[in-house]
Amino acid sequence: MSMKARTVCSAARITRDRPARGSAAQSKRDRGLLAYLAGSAAEEQVMLDYLSRGAVCLEQRWRGQSGEIDLIFRDQGVVVFVEVKTSRTHDRAIASLRPAQVTRIYNAASEYLAHVPEGQLADIRFDLATMDALGGIGIMENAFGQM
Repeated sequence: MSMKARTVCSAARITRDRPARGSAAQSKRDRGLLAYLAGSAAEEQVMLDYLSRGAVCLEQRWRGQSGEIDLIFRDQGVVVFVEVKTSRTHDRAIASLRPAQVTRIYNAASEYLAHVPEGQLADIRFDLATMDALGGIGIMENAFGQM
């Protein structure tokens, strides 16, 4: 058997063991990967925006027992917790922030404050950063108030 024939046979065996290319499982994995990559790119662009305005990045994708916070900065003495959302439009991104998610962010922020010298007495702010399909960034400072 030639090398070419063996390669073709091996490829046929491999494809038989995998789900069909257009399967629902593959499509779901592709969407999940795309969402992850879009979110990572958006977080990176938002971080650069904050840094260009003089904020200091304390954490990126900080995870505690209560949940994850996308970005945490210190900006003129204020600890800023940033949730980053992406969608086709800024309005759709804003609408995707649910009350349960805000609660998780508050709880995670409270947990994070144990890591700063001022603790629970720190001046804090919760911002919502959005990125639309064209890569435009919108930042709503103090978007969902105080804990």
